[in-house]
Amino acid sequence: MRKFLRSTIILIVLFFSGTIATEAQLAVKNNLLYDLTTTPNLGLEYGVGYRSTVSLVYGLNPWSFSGGERKAKHWVLMPEYRWWLCSRFNGHFFGVHALGGEFNAANMNIPVPGAFFGGDNLRSGVRDYRYQGSFLGAGATYGYQWILSRHWNIEAEVGVGYAHVWYDKYACGECGARLADGGTNYFGITKFGISFLYLF
Repeated sequence: MRKFLRSTIILIVLFFSGTIATEAQLAVKNNLLYDLTTTPNLGLEYGVGYRSTVSLVYGLNPWSFSGGERKAKHWVLMPEYRWWLCSRFNGHFFGVHALGGEFNAANMNIPVPGAFFGGDNLRSGVRDYRYQGSFLGAGATYGYQWILSRHWNIEAEVGVGYAHVWYDKYACGECGARLADGGTNYFGITKFGISFLYLF
């Protein structure tokens, strides 16, 4: 499964890297709401047409808390295609995005708005067990971008979609034998952010 996930992510990155046009405008962005979850993140967005852009966002949370017992460690990669109603980097946009990554979470209250079905409910299960695994999904996005100055914008976005989660379930945060392995499905919020952008 991990080989499949890595291969899929590499293909997505190669696809988007090949779409950069010579007249492309580049923006570097950071999602402030994602930062509040102690997850540093960085995104790049390229203009590939008058009303279209492609984006790639990476987030990484490598930390444990309370002596290693509480954690929501993960990395995620989210490529996206956006279509703008006015012109790129200005006003309303709609998009389609993919997401993939790996996680290791335990003893956390994770307020994920959405539903798990067909397996463990990770929202409640992560309070009592440690889950480690990977996920892959896709969704649709709506957002709006405000121009602050020639080089600075602010953006609000929300995305809804589906992800399949493969996991191993353990008894405690740091140790313990594997209790089960399996998969579950998630449908709900897949993106949510308020981001600052610097445009080149």
